[in-house]
Amino acid sequence: MEVAQADPLVYSIFLIFTGAALMATLALYARQSLLVAYVLLGMLFGPSGLDLVSDPELVKGISGIGIVFLLFLLGLDLPLGKLLHLVGKTTWVTGLSSLLFAALGFGVGWLFGYDPLGSLLIGLASMFSSTIIGLKLLPTTVLHHKHTGEVIVSILLLQDLIAILILLWLEFLGGEALSTARVVLLASALPGLFLVAWLLERYVLRVLIQRFDTIQEYIFLLAIGWCLGLAELAGVLGLSHEIGAFIAGVALAASPIAMFIAESLKPLRDFFLIIFFFALGAGLDLSVLGSVLWPAAVLALLLMLVKPPVFAWLLGRAGEAADRSREIGVRLGQISEFSLLIAVLALERHVVGPEVSYVIQVATMFTFMVSSYIVVMRYPTPIAVSDRLRRN
Repeated sequence: MEVAQADPLVYSIFLIFTGAALMATLALYARQSLLVAYVLLGMLFGPSGLDLVSDPELVKGISGIGIVFLLFLLGLDLPLGKLLHLVGKTTWVTGLSSLLFAALGFGVGWLFGYDPLGSLLIGLASMFSSTIIGLKLLPTTVLHHKHTGEVIVSILLLQDLIAILILLWLEFLGGEALSTARVVLLASALPGLFLVAWLLERYVLRVLIQRFDTIQEYIFLLAIGWCLGLAELAGVLGLSHEIGAFIAGVALAASPIAMFIAESLKPLRDFFLIIFFFALGAGLDLSVLGSVLWPAAVLALLLMLVKPPVFAWLLGRAGEAADRSREIGVRLGQISEFSLLIAVLALERHVVGPEVSYVIQVATMFTFMVSSYIVVMRYPTPIAVSDRLRRN
């Protein structure tokens, strides 16, 4: 279906955000996560649907910036002291649950005949719960600052750190044959990038922030330049842009204005994340969905049945109250947007074929829809069904 247009980029942005506003309205009435609306919109407007987006690759390229900002903001929330505190608080809960979910995902992949590497990737993607859904469905009132919110955030942050390590592993795994010199360069790239980030933050960025911290526009621009600059440097060194952005965030996390920077960049992050999830849906080949629907449904169902009681049991053993443990388990009962990123990156790096990647993506979408609905129906959220839940 061809549509006349003067500027493909402007037309694509118009389609994405006008359509997203309409789909988001429907999703809110249906008590669904907005992420689901964006992916479904991409499937509808993409090449396998109405084919309204004339240049999916352009949209896909822009969408990657959203993940860069997501990782930057995650790093901003992880000063070293907080990271060490979280490690001592929920490490064994996060670690043991991740191993159990990975084993379950691997078993599903193996059961449906995927090769060991494909099954392993399905298992790794199964470990994580959605940071975006987990935090977006926490109430904006006092609960977010109570112990429930703290436990959820600590588990999600540790999971995200594991996800970042897996993304780094995929970058190396998907590389071409490497010379000895290239191997040495890649091995030293990560610690070298940390060192460069620390030196620049301490002797350049910190000075500029202290000198001009009252000029909010400048701080906003400096934060964007710092994030994208480290991301690009990581790309030059052979690492992913996302890893560079995360390191940029961690280096800046101790700054007294880290929270201001995080709040300032959230709208920009959300803008590009909408494009990312749209591009994800647009990139799905609907003709392949039939072959992955059954394994994806089994994987999603098993994880949604297993994750809540496993988290509840582990948290109970860690000394949490039974009611709180059960609530946290339900809130963490889905797969993650990082699982989507792992699936997409593995496909782009030719680590796995399209079928394995689509199993992960479709299963993730199933859990997004069902888990969001269960949480909204049972617990306090910003889009709760009843006034009683909305007030808590």
